[in-house]
Amino acid sequence: MTRLPPGDTAPDFTLPTPDGTTVSLAGLRASAESGVIVYFYPKASTPGCTTEACDFRDNLASLASAGYAVVGISADPVEDLRAFADAERLTFPLASDADHAVADAYGAWGPKTLNGRTFDGVHRSTFVVDTGGVVREAYYDVEARGHVAALRESLVSV
Repeated sequence: MTRLPPGDTAPDFTLPTPDGTTVSLAGLRASAESGVIVYFYPKASTPGCTTEACDFRDNLASLASAGYAVVGISADPVEDLRAFADAERLTFPLASDADHAVADAYGAWGPKTLNGRTFDGVHRSTFVVDTGGVVREAYYDVEARGHVAALRESLVSV
């Protein structure tokens, strides 16, 4: 798993969303004043991923007022993302990276061990991409709880 360091160009993507459209990094960059927060999460509707998504939801107004757009990406099918977004009232786009090509490009896909079993999957990771497409911050294997607060503190002038 090769990590994407700050200063590198963020790999562009266009991925399907639960509402039947697509979301692209280029489109989000064009609509954001400061940049885009791209976060990868392992599995919709699991406890950690729900905590993280709800933290982004609850801090979205503050992030948006600071000029940041947010997109969550997982390898889940769009149907699972639709149920997740509806159940948690998520107001930012979720995108399906079913073949994990985007997660691979960001270094967020690779071997994981859970309950003594090793398998390939999404590593909970977050990237701040500026409007020029450059990775300004890259966080790998973050904790679901508290990560958004720390990110918000580093990005938003309170």
